[in-house]
Amino acid sequence: MGKIAFIFPGQGSQAVGMGKTLIEEEPVCEDIFKRADEKLGYSLTDIMLNGPEEALRRTEHTQPALVTMSVAVLQLLKEKGIEADYVAGHSLGEYSALTAANSLSFEDAVFAVRNRGLFMEEAVPFGEGAMAAVLGLERDVLEKVCKQVQNAGEVAELANLNCPGQIVISGSAEGVKQASEQAKEAGAKRVIPLQVSGPFHSSLMKPAAEKLHSILDTLTIQDASVPVIANVTAGEVVQQEEIRKRLVEQVYSPVLWEDSVKKLLDLGVDTFIEVGSGNVLTGLVKKVNRRVRAFAVNDRESLMKVVEQLEGVTE
Repeated sequence: MGKIAFIFPGQGSQAVGMGKTLIEEEPVCEDIFKRADEKLGYSLTDIMLNGPEEALRRTEHTQPALVTMSVAVLQLLKEKGIEADYVAGHSLGEYSALTAANSLSFEDAVFAVRNRGLFMEEAVPFGEGAMAAVLGLERDVLEKVCKQVQNAGEVAELANLNCPGQIVISGSAEGVKQASEQAKEAGAKRVIPLQVSGPFHSSLMKPAAEKLHSILDTLTIQDASVPVIANVTAGEVVQQEEIRKRLVEQVYSPVLWEDSVKKLLDLGVDTFIEVGSGNVLTGLVKKVNRRVRAFAVNDRESLMKVVEQLEGVTE
């Protein structure tokens, strides 16, 4: 019997209306949404259900919204007795993963990512930073391109190493522009500028990381009950001291998602369950290894499909 990993989505997976059926049909999920609103002191639920989209897209709302959605769906998996051997989350999804691993309480996770969003927004004035997705270029080639741009005095860094042939770069607006042009010259199939409010996962985020550090210091972080694959190292973390350290580094370091998926495969995981909004990570997992089973669960219907599949395996 292979192992199961729960994976948790990050920014970009949000959609107005997310969680609607959960709130209407699942009291255990509705409770999670209420707890988020109470902790934050405003109706995050209202923004999630009704928008407007610009409000939901604001980083300080997006981040707690995605954690709330993931943790609500997690309750349904728990009800069915489906448990993970490992957990991982993409960027802010790591906070959902830590909640699943009983390292962070739900309230603390929501509070932390709301502040993380605010600090990331404040770190670089709007328009001065940028991110772009580079498709069809090898990691080492893109790394050289970024080095050249850095040597010329601008900031351009690898930010999200998502899957083979899909890497997001981040940095100053000018740096990302130059790196995008050079990446095309170096053979990239496409370069897509991202609609984000800042240069996330780049060294320009260090001021945000320092502020986040002081917030995390006020929270109780426990040792994880199952290993968490950290974005920063793509290695297992369990001890609370290391978890805290990695969360701070994560703000200005690349998200090693492809490496994290490969690590989980090496650990014997053959079933990936994406918990929360959308199915972006399910697609990325399949690009790393087409043979594994990957499911996205975001409501009772998608949950039942997974239950059927898993029961089919255990019989």
